[in-house]
Amino acid sequence: MCGIAAILSREGPVPADALQRATVALRHRGPDGEGTWIAPSGRAGLGHTLLAITDPDGHQPIASEDGRLHIIHNGQFYDYQRIRASLEQKGHRFRTRSDSEIALHLYEDLGPACLKHLRGQFAFVIWNEESGVLFAARDRFGLKPLHYATKDDRLYLASEAKALLAAGVAPGWDMRAVYHALHACPDERISLFAGISQLPPGHLLHASAAGVRVERYWDLPAPSRRANRRAAQPVRSAITRKAPSPDLAEAIERIRELTEESIRLRMVASVPVGCLLSGGLDSSAVLGVAASCTDDPVAAFTVGFERRDFDESVGASEAAAAAGAEHHLVTLSDAELADSFADAVWHAETIQYNTHGAARYLLSRGVRDAGYKSMLAGEGADEAFFGYEFLRATAGSGRRPGPGKLLRILSGLLRSPSRHYPGLAAASPWLARLALMLPAAPSLFTRLARGLGHIHSVFSADFREDFAGYDLYRAYYRRCGRTADLSRREPSRRLLYLWLHSLFVNYHLAADRLDMAHGVEVRLPFLDHHLFEYTNSLPVPLLANHLREKHLLREAMRSYIPDPVYDRVKRPFWGPTAVRAQGGPLHEFLQDTLRGDACRSVPFLDHAAVVDLLDGLPSLPEEDRPSLDSLLLMLASVAVLQERYRL
Repeated sequence: MCGIAAILSREGPVPADALQRATVALRHRGPDGEGTWIAPSGRAGLGHTLLAITDPDGHQPIASEDGRLHIIHNGQFYDYQRIRASLEQKGHRFRTRSDSEIALHLYEDLGPACLKHLRGQFAFVIWNEESGVLFAARDRFGLKPLHYATKDDRLYLASEAKALLAAGVAPGWDMRAVYHALHACPDERISLFAGISQLPPGHLLHASAAGVRVERYWDLPAPSRRANRRAAQPVRSAITRKAPSPDLAEAIERIRELTEESIRLRMVASVPVGCLLSGGLDSSAVLGVAASCTDDPVAAFTVGFERRDFDESVGASEAAAAAGAEHHLVTLSDAELADSFADAVWHAETIQYNTHGAARYLLSRGVRDAGYKSMLAGEGADEAFFGYEFLRATAGSGRRPGPGKLLRILSGLLRSPSRHYPGLAAASPWLARLALMLPAAPSLFTRLARGLGHIHSVFSADFREDFAGYDLYRAYYRRCGRTADLSRREPSRRLLYLWLHSLFVNYHLAADRLDMAHGVEVRLPFLDHHLFEYTNSLPVPLLANHLREKHLLREAMRSYIPDPVYDRVKRPFWGPTAVRAQGGPLHEFLQDTLRGDACRSVPFLDHAAVVDLLDGLPSLPEEDRPSLDSLLLMLASVAVLQERYRL
């Protein structure tokens, strides 16, 4: 896990000072070393900051045997030892012990097809001095970030947008990206910063004197027609007293094998690997398997809160004790969250919807202070095993509708979206109409509708006018429909696909930047593409039609988790709220930030409307408080970005 930066110059030499500034801006991602290199031709420059995980001396860039190719890499390749042995048998000579070097030699042999053989979380850049071609790629789920921009006939690439700004890209807001992010539908192709794009997950970039080309190399496969037919067949639940069906038993066994393999591969490092532990099923399962891979106690880190209604540390302690782990509890006060919120936003480069971003930032600081730099975590299990309520609620909609459902759909078509979901209808008539036809998951649309109603009230008149008539949800669905053939996917898998390519990659996975702010890498076994592709091939009812969520994972990990975890109902991770804590540190932080000059200078906000919202908090209806809490933290995030990045 490292920080990478690159510059490709079409005319004239690469500016060494710009490359140096970009690299220095990523120092937090690689505190174990840094360096820059400019090709003999002067056409390309590479910068790298090192977080030593597999090779303490793995400084980059790394050159191929003949010196034609140079690579910089951020992330980890798993199962790299087997691939390295195979490459050595073919005559390749390795300069380092780093896992990064396998990508260089695979690219020598296979070109872009090397990506088929790489397993892990990664973003890397390879420069070919002979051909003048720069090749870059990002992992399948987008676990590692990679941004790029063009300026003055030069292409700039870096792990984080702040490095591109440091290199000389002019700061400014990308208004379309802001509009999408404030509507909880961030675009995976662009960043919040004008002129700075993101290489989407599962994509590669090819740059030369002829220009820049971006293309997809992997996507979550659409189920076969046979799988869709199987999905329509009923599945017996193992929760009943009847014997489980052979398909269910086979799936549980295969999930156990793939999960064990994924975690075992991610335990390979030259430093101790610990676990981030919440006490829920996902992280407890990871800890249980990890503990079985080593004779030494695994270090487990849990974030707790002084406000007991948000604290889950007791459940985490049970899971840690069952695994024989060395448990570290990082207990946070509201004052600490308030003091760190701005730093977390600056590092994440995203709009925060909750205080859990600040909590993750502080948890990773605790990991670093305890002397650890590599962690496992349970993110991705809800996506792989249909753990979210909105996925489970939609899972039954793939069957042929019966009379009752047809009646609900028809009644939805006859109702007025603006009357039932006024905030949603104002932003997206298409989604509001869809909400009326999907009564299985009303809570999702109700929460979204409340939030959107408040959001639009604080937009400036010019900002509203710029996007008048733009239905972003419909546009996003149509774009994904064209690129991913959503028509072949069942409704719940369509929703999963949309989630993976919007909030998941642009918000949840932005935790990478919160962890790497302290030089801590986090590995996510449930986002191993071998495991994820297998669960994606299973019939939806097999995943979703059980009394408890993630039943297949629960059964597969039964021997690794204690009874309280096995029986525990899913609870989403939320940091302490600010609106409810009237007069507390978080509430004061919001008041100071949103009434201040930074918020006043945000070009797309009506500051007077923001102040009116703050003045109305004491009389706010109880049902509006959760959505207002998210909105105010979003607005505070915007104010922080405006001030810190001088937008």
